[in-house]
Amino acid sequence: MKRKSVNNAPEVMELEAGKYAWCSCGHSSKHPFCDGSHSGSDMAPVIFELTEKKRVALCACKKTAGEPFCDGSHS
Repeated sequence: MKRKSVNNAPEVMELEAGKYAWCSCGHSSKHPFCDGSHSGSDMAPVIFELTEKKRVALCACKKTAGEPFCDGSHS
């Protein structure tokens, strides 16, 4: 399975404290979160945890070096 860019801009949102599974393949119907679309491939979601409510910019182009967060690589 090849990584698929979903958008050339990050998904900016406010998330509650908790664990999340960021889609690393770009095929999820629940992007930017994993829905298991990677099953059967060598890809896996990136699990991350927030300890407090926070505004985040999650990568949608799949080029970031700082998964799951946007690092501006889409520019």
